Amino acid sequence: MFDEIAKNGHLLRIRPDLLVALFCFFAVVFVGTGILFLREQHRGSLRKRLAAGAFDAHPKETAARSRFLLLVEKIGNFVSHGQASTNLWEQLIRAGYLSRAAPATYTGIKIFLFVAGLTVAAILVAPADRSILQKIWLVSLGGIGPFFLPNVVVLARERRRREEIRRYLPDVVDLLEICVSSGIGLDMAWNMVAEQIHHVSPVLATAMDLSNFEIHLGATRTEAMRNMAMRTGADQLSSLATILVQSERFGTSVAIALREFAGAMREERRMTAEEGAEKMAVKLIVPMVLFIFPAIIIVTIGPAAINIARVLLFR
Repeated sequence: MFDEIAKNGHLLRIRPDLLVALFCFFAVVFVGTGILFLREQHRGSLRKRLAAGAFDAHPKETAARSRFLLLVEKIGNFVSHGQASTNLWEQLIRAGYLSRAAPATYTGIKIFLFVAGLTVAAILVAPADRSILQKIWLVSLGGIGPFFLPNVVVLARERRRREEIRRYLPDVVDLLEICVSSGIGLDMAWNMVAEQIHHVSPVLATAMDLSNFEIHLGATRTEAMRNMAMRTGADQLSSLATILVQSERFGTSVAIALREFAGAMREERRMTAEEGAEKMAVKLIVPMVLFIFPAIIIVTIGPAAINIARVLLFR
């Protein structure tokens, strides 16, 4: 075929600059489409939240979800005999699942995913030409993988909540210090700050509301603050609880203690940011080797390789 094209005088010529321009065009199109898709997805989630706040737009979907949760809760109660370990309770509470049915639902979802994974793996592996032992291993892996998926989700949610608390707690402490310095009591300042930060950090605001609710039910501030630190698993809240309890016990200035604590937290956050920046050079090696270096090689050596191939194939 190449000989016939060469005899007719029609050579296939590929311009390197045109090839690079096409690559750049498609890359920009793909990146732009991804950004627009993410923005539209974010707007869609906001619209759903606003609609859910006004009225129930999908009653059938909500009813189906409730039935599914009730089913997995029954499965979890049957497997765990209605009892959950203390470690599981604490982990779910730190992840933000405060419902009494959370452990049973968690266990039921794990069992449901395990059975579903086994079933799907068995359907996929059964027609394959493999030995019985290999099929058993593949089916087992198909069930074990989904079984541990809820663990990953809970750990990720717990880590994200701790990170949100660590990010916004210095600002909250500053607001508390300003309110206390202006003559407002600590209880009133706590309520005002919790109300103001609901739209900024719902996790921290909810933790503060729960601790205030415990105080209204008769718990001491020490118990409420320690329970708040336990529910979130954030070391910063545990330190804040200790500082407030000691200030109240020894009669020292709460405003000064809060000011010093906020400064220490900002210094810790700055040092953490510097540590992350120093680690960034090492973390960038993998994406550079996988994505940046191949692109550079294609751009630099690609035109020469095309010319060499053209000479070798069409001479």
